[in-house]
Amino acid sequence: MTPPPPNTAAASAWRALEFTTTTRLRRLMAAPRRPGQASFFFWDAQFRNDAVKVMPGEYFVHDEDILITTTLGSCIAACLYDRERRIGGMNHFMLPLDSLDTDGQIRDRHAGRYGCHAMEILINELMRRGASRARLEAKVFGGGAVISGMNSLNVGARNTRFVLDYLDTERIPVVSKDVLGNCSRKLCYLPRSGKAMLKRLAMQAENAITAAPQPAELYLPVGAQAGAVDLF
Repeated sequence: MTPPPPNTAAASAWRALEFTTTTRLRRLMAAPRRPGQASFFFWDAQFRNDAVKVMPGEYFVHDEDILITTTLGSCIAACLYDRERRIGGMNHFMLPLDSLDTDGQIRDRHAGRYGCHAMEILINELMRRGASRARLEAKVFGGGAVISGMNSLNVGARNTRFVLDYLDTERIPVVSKDVLGNCSRKLCYLPRSGKAMLKRLAMQAENAITAAPQPAELYLPVGAQAGAVDLF
């Protein structure tokens, strides 16, 4: 991204944007973080916005439109949003279930890698920040069959089935989803507006599934912005 010529109105706007961005990123990086909270902050040149990368097992919740990003294969990212409070968040989990300790407590620092914990961690953080569980709505992404030789395990399908069943049980409506299929996905989410942006990524030849291609299950409702998904 090239700065505009000096001593112009555009240059002044550039410096103001640069200051604001630097200030927010520094504030976010300096803030104390809970276990599993994403911490890789950066400036996204494509969207010209502060951004945070959610790695497998992590989550992030915020009430400003910092760009929350992740890349998904067979993993699932659930984006939950409280439309009234205008706060949202994303998780990224790898498998549906984990074995608990004998007393049922979550102690594993990698608990967020499992959907059974990742969903509760995300919901609890949203509620701690002022969201209402009763008002939450969801967008769900991922669950692709993208690893050669692992189609018999159906990890993506198991993850997808888990998260949709979980949300149905918790009575959290799914307003958008882009799941299954044979593609990886890059996901960007703006937690204040609830807007999601998605890019389907071409598979590498060495990872191509030899079985018949699986259709993606895609639902893009027309109407409220919080339910929309933009392809980029």
